Amino acid sequence: MEDVLLIDDDVELCSMLTEYLARHGFRIRSVNRGDTGFAVAQQRPWAMILLDVMLPGIDGFEVLRRIRSESNVSVLLLTARGEDVDRIVGLEIGADDYLPKPFNPRELLARMRAVLRRQDRTSAPPAAHLRVQDLELDVAARKAVKAGRKLDLTDVEFGLLEALMRVPGTVVSRDELSQAVLGREFDPFDRSLDMHVSRLRRKLSFDGENEDRVKTIRGVGYQLVVDRDFNGQGDS
Repeated sequence: MEDVLLIDDDVELCSMLTEYLARHGFRIRSVNRGDTGFAVAQQRPWAMILLDVMLPGIDGFEVLRRIRSESNVSVLLLTARGEDVDRIVGLEIGADDYLPKPFNPRELLARMRAVLRRQDRTSAPPAAHLRVQDLELDVAARKAVKAGRKLDLTDVEFGLLEALMRVPGTVVSRDELSQAVLGREFDPFDRSLDMHVSRLRRKLSFDGENEDRVKTIRGVGYQLVVDRDFNGQGDS
C-alpha cells in the first residue's frame, strides 16, 4: 500500500477518504492542523501529500512553502471551488496539481494515480542520460544539472524538462505535455501546466541569465531553445 498524508481540517472528509482510498491501495494518515501536518510530513517519506488550503495553525500555503524548502514530495492541493487565485498561488509555490472542493472521490483517485505514475522510476530506461548543451538529465536517478549545478526540480518540472530535452528545438504541444506530465487531457481553462512551465523556466535562468531556455509558442506549446549550431543530444 502507498502511504499518503492527508492534511485537512474536515474530520468527516478525512474519515471518508481514509476508508475510500484504503479500498484502492492507499494507507492514509490524516492530520487536521497545518502546523501538525508539516511536523508529520517531516517524520517519514510519503508517496504524496494531499493538502487543504484553509487550515488552523498555519494555512496550506505556508505548509507547502515549508515542505518545498526541504522536499520534492508530490503535493496535491485541495482548494475551494472558484478560488482561481488560490490555485495559481499554490502552483507558483510548488504544488504538483490541485483539485477544487467539493470533488468526487473517484476524480481524486484518478489525480493521485496520475501523480504516482509520474513517480514510477521503473518506466524510465535504466541508463537513460540526456544532454542538451549545458543541460544534463539522468532519467533513472531523477537528477537534473545545468552548467554543473544541480537543479532542484519537482516531479512535474523534471517531467517537463525531460519531455522538452528529448526533442530539443522542437515545439511540443500543450496537449502532449499535459498527457505526458500531468496524466490528463489539456484543458485551455486550466493554467496548471503553464504555471509549472513558468517555475521550470525560472529555475533554468539562474545566475542572472536573461534569455528564457523554454520558449512559449503562442497557441501551440513550448520549445527548449538551443543554439543554431546544435546538432543533437547525448542519449545513452
